[in-house]
Amino acid sequence: MTGSMTGKRRRNSSTRTRAAIAATTLLMAGALGAAGAGTSSAGVAAAPQTRQIASSVLGGDYKITLTALRSTQDEYAASVRLQVYTQSGGTWKESDRVTVGDVDGWFWYPLTGKGAVCEFNTASTEPAPLTVSLLITPSIGCSGPAHYVVKEGRVYAG
Repeated sequence: MTGSMTGKRRRNSSTRTRAAIAATTLLMAGALGAAGAGTSSAGVAAAPQTRQIASSVLGGDYKITLTALRSTQDEYAASVRLQVYTQSGGTWKESDRVTVGDVDGWFWYPLTGKGAVCEFNTASTEPAPLTVSLLITPSIGCSGPAHYVVKEGRVYAG
């Protein structure tokens, strides 16, 4: 009788162990699922960090801005967006935008630091000429000038 009782205890002990492991696994899965449910970012891209690096208002006709956009792929890379705004109903409304240079073709830190804008020239004429040169790095210096023309609120290569 003692032999059959020992086997039964072993089965109960191993059954209890398996049940405890299963319960622990379920609790951990539930806790991890709940923790991740509120922080999931699947399908939602983070907005890039931006910094306006230059701006000019041409009479009451146009407002032109240069904005650095930090790359979401490479923390050291950035793009530069040139935006043109026209006045409408007393407020500025974006009428066009272009990327200066290549996407992620600039370095974030020099672009957002002191002396980042080497040249930003324009004139209050129609069409309005626009020249942009930006700091690549302090050791390399400034980029070659990029020339644009703003005509009727649109940006064209100049």
